Amino acid sequence: MKIAFIGAGSVVFTQGLLTDLMAYPELRQARIALHDVDQERLEVAEAVAGRIGVTNVTASLERKAALDGADFVINMIQVGGHRATLADFEIPARYGLRQTIADTIGAGGVFRALRTFPVLDALAADMAAVCPDAWLLNYTNPMAMNVWYLSGKVKNVVGLCHSVYWTMRGLADLVRVPYPEISYLAAGVNHQAWVLRFERDGENLYDRLDTRDPELRRRVRVDMFRRFGFYPTETSEHSAEYLPWLLRHDSEIARLRIPVDEYVRVSEENLREYRRTRDAVRRGRPLEAEGTNEYAPQIIHSMVTGTPRVVYGNVVNDGLITNLPAGCVVEVPCVADATGVRPTRVGALPPQCAALNRAYVSVGELTVRAALEGRPEHVRQALMVDPNTSATLPLDDIWRMADDLTEAHWDLLPEPLRQLDL
Repeated sequence: MKIAFIGAGSVVFTQGLLTDLMAYPELRQARIALHDVDQERLEVAEAVAGRIGVTNVTASLERKAALDGADFVINMIQVGGHRATLADFEIPARYGLRQTIADTIGAGGVFRALRTFPVLDALAADMAAVCPDAWLLNYTNPMAMNVWYLSGKVKNVVGLCHSVYWTMRGLADLVRVPYPEISYLAAGVNHQAWVLRFERDGENLYDRLDTRDPELRRRVRVDMFRRFGFYPTETSEHSAEYLPWLLRHDSEIARLRIPVDEYVRVSEENLREYRRTRDAVRRGRPLEAEGTNEYAPQIIHSMVTGTPRVVYGNVVNDGLITNLPAGCVVEVPCVADATGVRPTRVGALPPQCAALNRAYVSVGELTVRAALEGRPEHVRQALMVDPNTSATLPLDDIWRMADDLTEAHWDLLPEPLRQLDL
């Protein structure tokens, strides 16, 4: 069995996934192939793999060589790196558009998708040539847009995100019930799914969630729970920028403690963490190898051993959520076993939750269509219907901002979308 890591230069994340994989005795002899376009990061990732006991590892700057014969492909690339992330924040900020994470929808999410799609095209072509039956386990954001784009290009693809798992750990703590004792169901779209059921032994644990607590009320997603009736599955800083009512108002930012530009700080800390890991490897210092509880190692173990598990996956909506558009990408429970990853049908979401999700889906659809059809006007239209952008900026500013972002990311974008002054 062979597992290829694409974007292995995300060293800390690679280290966590490898630690999870090596925790399963059945997977310790797997062949691990690491790929990155940055030679230094690739070398550090290979050294880290050796440090945590991976005995059969190769590293290659050539993606196709890493993919050759793979059974599983874990994708975690970030096209453009820290410099592109800064542009995604700094350019919209000049127009007065505030963002927090900028990796899912909104100005940052749209342009992160557009600069990622050409690399996904190349990845899909390489997989078709050298590992056509492999499962592509995608971690790269914007999750829903990337899986949507890949759905017609890769035979087996599922998007993985830890937001549902960590939301439920947090909710269990809030109601003081041990996590192993709860049962739950969540569904929706990535970073904006909804906890539809939250129970222990038939008891509705929502009844224990005290939203009168003044500190809890200062969280975006607790505010959403109070007003929508269901708890969203992503952090408050993520959730804030998917909504039209918050980031344009100083008072709401203060009331809900919304950390504007949070991902700029996270990205800078990621760089520092990488340098700490690199320096520890070079100097022979010990590394702390901690597991992640991520889904990819669990899925691989289930498929290899036949052990059934329920995970949350991002997959094409083929009747899974009946009041979201067919063909979009939704996040639902999936059964992983020897046959692969099989999504389960949820049915209809509560109408208010589906209504908010449909705004999110519209941004993704226009962005994906822009790339597939070579239509730069769809890029602008995606921003026009984005909840936060449309609530903040007049139309001419949206189009000018799109031009500025296009120029900033010019060489990374699909060629038909490199057009200005439409």
